[in-house]
Amino acid sequence: MNKLKQEAEQFLQEKYNMSDFNSYQRSASKTAIYPDEHRILYPALGLAGEAGEVANKVKKILRDGTFNREAIADEVGDCLWYIAALCRDLKVDMGELAQKNLDKLADRKERNVLQGSGDTR
Repeated sequence: MNKLKQEAEQFLQEKYNMSDFNSYQRSASKTAIYPDEHRILYPALGLAGEAGEVANKVKKILRDGTFNREAIADEVGDCLWYIAALCRDLKVDMGELAQKNLDKLADRKERNVLQGSGDTR
């Protein structure tokens, strides 16, 4: 198990009594109260909005010269909730998705295409 994954799992366990992304996904799903007819669409749009809020908080570092770590982290947490909801709607396991992404990045690193465009897109 790689170090980053271990640190993430330790953080989730200590902070929220969760051992992995799957635990988070199950818990987050209990608070997803949007209508079934808006599955996928609602969390995808919500994720875009929250990502914009992260960018806006970071932008204020440039404008104001202030860094509000907690405010940025709160918005990242909101992004995580929408990711969990979107994964649920897509019937995708967050733990498997996270591992698949790490595997993809490790493969790119091994092939020396991690920087720049990554794989040809």
